[in-house]
Order: sequence, then structure tokens, then C-alpha cells
Amino acid sequence: MEIGSRESRNGAMSQINVTPFVDVMLVLLIIFMVTAPMMQQGLQVNLPKTQAKSLTADQETVVVTVDRSGRVFINSAETSHSDLGARLVEIFASRTNKEVFLKADRDVPYGEVVRTMAEIKGAGIERLGMMTEPVQGK
Repeated sequence: MEIGSRESRNGAMSQINVTPFVDVMLVLLIIFMVTAPMMQQGLQVNLPKTQAKSLTADQETVVVTVDRSGRVFINSAETSHSDLGARLVEIFASRTNKEVFLKADRDVPYGEVVRTMAEIKGAGIERLGMMTEPVQGK
């Protein structure tokens, strides 16, 4: 009678089967690859193209967006031109870094962009950045 072979047949298995774990990981990887492009936040506007370096985004970044139809958004919440200044004052009341990025569609009239910039500056914002897209083909 062989003691070693009998114990291995009746004893606990000492190897871990990782095949189900690998299968689950591959399924999760495929799910994340498919859903990641859909998780972009913000509004879709047609930005003007420039040759400038990109900026790093902070968690506290406030983006004011003016879309093609002239609607104004703070991050993703729609607001009116008349309420823009008051809303920004509320947002920046407790913040030390008073910085806003303006993202305006290239088809928005220049006067609307300047009006929005004046509202932002009138709310006490110290730094105003303009968001653009890089020029293709350079």
C-alpha cells in the first residue's frame, strides 16, 4: 500500500485553479474598454483650434461653457447669463483659488463670449483661462 498516493487522492488539493479568475478579469477588462470612452464628462462644443500646450485638470476646476445656441453652463449645470455671476460668487465663496476656464463653441458670436467673460470677471474671479483644441496636422 502506497501511503503518499492515497493521501493525495483523499487529501485537500494544494493547487489553485486560476482559470475562472482569469476569465472574470478578461470580461471586466472588455467591459471597461467599452465603457471608458462613454464616461467623458462635460458638454459637446466645437472648440476653436490653437497651438497651445494642454493644461492639467484639477478636481476643483470650474468650467463655464457657452454652447452654439448661446446657453451657459457651469460645469454641467445650465444657468442663465443673468445668474452666472451670482452662481460663481456662491461657488468661490469658500475657495482660495479663484480660477475659471471658459469653453465657448467657435460659432458663438464674439460679443456673447466677451459678455460671458465680463460676467466671470465681475464675480471676482482672478484667473480666467480659455479652452481650445490643438490644431490638427502640425
